[in-house]
Amino acid sequence: MDIAVLFVTILTIFLLLIGCELYWRHHKTHGEISRKFIHITVGSFVASWPFFMSWGQIQILSVAFLITITISKFFNIFQAIHSVQRPTGGELFFAAAVGLTTLLTQDPYVFAAALLHMSLADGLAAIVGSRYGKTSRYYVKGQAKSLVGTGAFVITSLFILAGFGLLAGVTIPPLMLLAIATGAAAVENLGLYGSDNLLVPLLIVIALSTI
Repeated sequence: MDIAVLFVTILTIFLLLIGCELYWRHHKTHGEISRKFIHITVGSFVASWPFFMSWGQIQILSVAFLITITISKFFNIFQAIHSVQRPTGGELFFAAAVGLTTLLTQDPYVFAAALLHMSLADGLAAIVGSRYGKTSRYYVKGQAKSLVGTGAFVITSLFILAGFGLLAGVTIPPLMLLAIATGAAAVENLGLYGSDNLLVPLLIVIALSTI
């Protein structure tokens, strides 16, 4: 195991969390926007891990991340990621998804696509929806959603899937692309209390592994 790589990776995540936390405390940014910015940056970084780390290292970091988030949630250390004003275990599901995804696939491109759906597609959906979706809101089990946000998720998903096909050398029929993207958006809508952070990447792994 390359200890240097592990150390640099942990340090990078720590610096991202600290930087976002300090910015949130000084500027009092909208809680959901702050949380989703961390969601996007950390999740997108995690998506790149298989290209320079072993699967064993990723699994170790997933457990460490889960423990860290649990402690932070209990003691309210990183307030920016816990500032959302609704019951959610999204941060814990986020950490669990990283480890579980490694148990379902050993393909770095599938892993990256799955994690980018959890981070980039989901994060942009929340940010775009909160900014532009006030007139197109609807509710799923009391959770506010918007047509604009869901549309942003689907479009981002299509770009991620197209990128996956290009880099992995896989041809995905257009109808299948649309089916996967809309299916992932549906799961994101129905995932209660942040469980979409776990369900969406697992769905993507299963879907792409069958192609």
